Amino acid sequence: MPTLLDEIRRAHGWAQTDLAAALGYSQSWVSKVLRGVQPLTVDQIREISHKLGIPVHLLRFGTPEGESTTKRRDFGKTIALAMLPVPARCEVDESTASTLTAITGSQRRLDAGTPARDLVRSVTGHVEMANRLYARSERSPFASGIAAAVSEAAGFAAWLHADMHDIGTARTYYRHAIDRARRAQHDLLAAYMLGSLAAFEIDAGDPVLGLALLNEAREQMGPKQHPTPRAWLASIEALAHSARRNEDEATRALLVAEQAVEEAAQSPPPWPWVFPFDQAKFAGYRALVAVRLSQPGPALAAFAESLTSAQPAPKQRAVIMLEVATAVRQGGQRRHDDAQVDEAFRLADEALGTGVTYASERVIQRARRFRREYSGPITPKVREFDRRLRATLA
Repeated sequence: MPTLLDEIRRAHGWAQTDLAAALGYSQSWVSKVLRGVQPLTVDQIREISHKLGIPVHLLRFGTPEGESTTKRRDFGKTIALAMLPVPARCEVDESTASTLTAITGSQRRLDAGTPARDLVRSVTGHVEMANRLYARSERSPFASGIAAAVSEAAGFAAWLHADMHDIGTARTYYRHAIDRARRAQHDLLAAYMLGSLAAFEIDAGDPVLGLALLNEAREQMGPKQHPTPRAWLASIEALAHSARRNEDEATRALLVAEQAVEEAAQSPPPWPWVFPFDQAKFAGYRALVAVRLSQPGPALAAFAESLTSAQPAPKQRAVIMLEVATAVRQGGQRRHDDAQVDEAFRLADEALGTGVTYASERVIQRARRFRREYSGPITPKVREFDRRLRATLA
């Protein structure tokens, strides 16, 4: 099989990338097949037969030493076949990118009420298909749009793996999303994916890396920055500084974000931002910063202000509820108010229930962190929360 594919490649005068495009696979995969490193499944043999228009019985396995006289005669026929044009296959056109983007959009809408583990296989399959289409389009005028569509799909795959608390795979898909956005030469999309990865790393406990990624995102956008991404990146930067307990730098970043929010009100958000970054969204970030700086009063006031924005999907709402619970607990512990601490655990318990219902490891891990950060008296409400947490391990 490797010998046959190589002869086909030579007969057409193709490079490995051309053969890869004809087959719908990556150049690295074709290289491994040609070197005999990558074995082929029966389904792949049939697929290659269909795409190249060569009868399956001519696609033989075995080493040159083990070939029979019949196989050598058949191989001679394939040389002639290889000189024929490759039959029509699924081509890309001006509708391909929008079709891929529509699929990603539909999958995102399903995410609101579907466990990530139920969606992830179809989403990663969509990313793989989109990548194959991009490989076929690299020499076409549609390559940039398809690369951007792949970036969107990969970014969503990263989000799902983050919700499953599959940290390593989430990073891989975020990096892939950034790479495809850059290949699309879409600086704003690349900056969006860099900012998303920065927020992910900050949440994972590495604010220093998050700050470095935010600087990279700003460089990617260049000097003429729309106020919406400027506000968003500055808000994430404030989160990074607050995670490092650097109140002065966090405050400075929030001031930059606030000014950008005021500017953003005068112009619609650019794609890939779908909704305006308004005062309500900004208030949500101020609340998160206050929680990390152990400022429960300002945090709860900012959370109340953020309620004027659209209600988030259940899983995201559970994450926010755990942040509210943290602020309530901080205030209760500061005043030695056991009733307020119990209220915090009630909120956390409700959020945990949502995490269990939607199989969101992200929410469950946040609930565990909420519990680790508490070292006060063990009340009946705390014991009930501990019981619910233990049940998630069963």
